Amino acid sequence: MKKQFFGTDGIRGTVGTYPITPDFMLKLGWAAGRVLGTGKGSKILIGKDTRISGYMIESALEAGLSAAGVNVQLLGPMPTPAIAQLTRTLHAQAGIVISASHNPFADNGIKFFSAEGKKLSDEVENAIESVLQQELVCCESSVLGKASRINDAPGRYIEFCKNTFPTDLDLKSLKIVVDCANGATYHIAPKVFSELGAELISIGDSPDGMNINTGYGSTHPENLQKEVIKHKADLGIAFDGDGDRLIMVNHEGELVDGDQLLYVMAMAAYAKGKLKGGVVGTLMTNLGLEHAFKEHEIPFSRAGVGDRYVMEQLLKKNWCLGGESSGHLICLNQTTTGDGIVAALQVLAALVEQGKSLKELASGMKKYPMMLINVRVAEKPDLDNHTTIQAALARAEEALADTGRVLLRSSGTEPLVRVMVEGRDESQVEFVAKQLADMVKKSLC
Repeated sequence: MKKQFFGTDGIRGTVGTYPITPDFMLKLGWAAGRVLGTGKGSKILIGKDTRISGYMIESALEAGLSAAGVNVQLLGPMPTPAIAQLTRTLHAQAGIVISASHNPFADNGIKFFSAEGKKLSDEVENAIESVLQQELVCCESSVLGKASRINDAPGRYIEFCKNTFPTDLDLKSLKIVVDCANGATYHIAPKVFSELGAELISIGDSPDGMNINTGYGSTHPENLQKEVIKHKADLGIAFDGDGDRLIMVNHEGELVDGDQLLYVMAMAAYAKGKLKGGVVGTLMTNLGLEHAFKEHEIPFSRAGVGDRYVMEQLLKKNWCLGGESSGHLICLNQTTTGDGIVAALQVLAALVEQGKSLKELASGMKKYPMMLINVRVAEKPDLDNHTTIQAALARAEEALADTGRVLLRSSGTEPLVRVMVEGRDESQVEFVAKQLADMVKKSLC
């Protein structure tokens, strides 16, 4: 069944444009309550990031859930992974996150977590969409849902995060700059790292409802890089607006992306004999990471682009560690979903245990040069059955042999064909990418 509203990571769009409207959110709350509620006494948590539209959407969802006879517990501004964790520990039937992640403040969206703190299955999302097609019928007054606020939600989650850090270690030896993107981690992350002993400089920690992700956070690391150099810090950590992904900056102000962080975590676990199985990346994961793991005979698997598909592979293989270049990192031995703070703590534990800098630990992975060219097309093409393009792709792969990689795919959200080439030789990568992109243009445009 093709979904009308749910994408790869919930429902997202511009506030005021359907479906990110008050009337739709009211109906969505009711539909979610009908599907996820389990009768009298059932409860669903609602958390949000710092966008001004969160107030409006929260109220509409609350009304819809109440109309379906479901109790609501409001968490206020909290990171996305916190809602997943609290849904489990508070034994709720589901958790709802109001957030558009790294998008600008004018956007917003909805994510759901099951009672187990995991993303909903396609079957459950389809069931919610089916109920959305029905007429909203309010339950009797005697069974309407009630609403309450969980005032100690931040403290609960801070303690959970700290408990994922080894009890025999601390961060007293580190000076850290933390960038909260003026988002949901602003009142959480600084406390986690400072309570573990770090000397902390906090930026992007003054949300006003409209400055989330603006000039700060994992998608805008320039300020973090400057602050690390300015304060002569050991490293910097940047989260996105809802706190489910991160990037880092080493003491020289150089970016350390998700692939490199995944390498640091995997090698630390491997050295202690605690790496369960292998590691899952995506089609966009740098080839240098795959080759670095190959040197140590660590199994590596590529999933589709998106943390949802990384999670599917991890569960299928019964592995624990996976992630994306963008910084969505999943540690299933610690929690049930991608968590920026938890992932950062695992990296910091490796630094403290080994007494090395982030630059030193990440240096074992050599990032290969990569070139990405987006070719705009009139409509989504059938690339697999296009003879000319497949022949050009075969020539590109033959030219690179085992020293590089080619990825040709249609965008899932825009009329684009993405041409990605990476390999050891930067000049060869550029030549092959441009040649393949030119062929795509001639064939499709």
